[in-house]
Amino acid sequence: MSRTAARLGSMKNDSLHILLFGATGTIGRATALACQNAGHRVTIVTRQAAPAAELRGCIHHIGDVTNPDDLSRIVASAPFDAIVSCLASRTGTPRDAWAIDHAAHSAILQAALAAGIARFVQLSAICVQKPKLEFQRAKLAFEAELQRAPINWTIVRPTAFFKSLSGQINRVQSGKPFLVFGNGQLTRCRPISDRDLGQFIAASLTDPATNGQILPIGGPGPAISPMDQVALLERILGHPVRVKHVPLWFMDSIIGVLSLMGRVSLRLADQAHLARIGRYYATESMLVWDPIAKTYRADQTPQFGHDTLEGYYTDFVSGKLSDDRGDHAVWS
Repeated sequence: MSRTAARLGSMKNDSLHILLFGATGTIGRATALACQNAGHRVTIVTRQAAPAAELRGCIHHIGDVTNPDDLSRIVASAPFDAIVSCLASRTGTPRDAWAIDHAAHSAILQAALAAGIARFVQLSAICVQKPKLEFQRAKLAFEAELQRAPINWTIVRPTAFFKSLSGQINRVQSGKPFLVFGNGQLTRCRPISDRDLGQFIAASLTDPATNGQILPIGGPGPAISPMDQVALLERILGHPVRVKHVPLWFMDSIIGVLSLMGRVSLRLADQAHLARIGRYYATESMLVWDPIAKTYRADQTPQFGHDTLEGYYTDFVSGKLSDDRGDHAVWS
């Protein structure tokens, strides 16, 4: 565990009034709960009149994050101490990414500055280290804007999420093979649970050492490959799991066809971009990137929390958890 992660895990929090964006997502809900458990007062913004049961202890405003008037009204509704954003584009397609990952966040920041809010904690993603996709460029554009702003800021860049590694459990249980690209060892990640990530974000709010810092963070344990995920499932299911190796050229050919057809169809252009996102995650590790050695470094990727992917898989297989990936679902 890094010194920053250890300090965040042990420090005593001061009570704050937090304005939380992105509370309807699984990470946002976990962050809201973690902030409340830390003694903070939490106000959330959603488009729905009735928030999820986990959020009923929060103050609730209905608003559209793409509407600057709604944002100004909500930000000015109380003397908030800090803004936390777990907001992210739902699909990662270019229009969605620039509208949410950049423009909406820019409007939130401007409203925060106008209201004199002193603290802004932004949930980003570790994949922006090597930007090849529009949603990564949109996130980086806002990160740069936040870093230039006259506000105390912290940017949290988590690795892979448990839910993003659960997409093939249902297909394996139905007798289908687990799909891996290449030899199944092309990538590694140190996944973190929603609960642990929420606690990390909540704790960072009151640690002055996190001001002006970009914090990569992963969960506990070794970095794992897709074939390691297969081994986990075999232990939990108690039988061998069939594996199908998919060559990268197959995905490249799909991207090429969709890109060509996307010249005359916006829907197919979006599908091509989604395929590029899939290829990125099939070939890039979700670990800290060492730009000098030009390699991903598990030993430089901080660990935080207690939840393990094996525990998550066990609960998923037993039916205690369901597939909550929503628009981020890839496998079926």
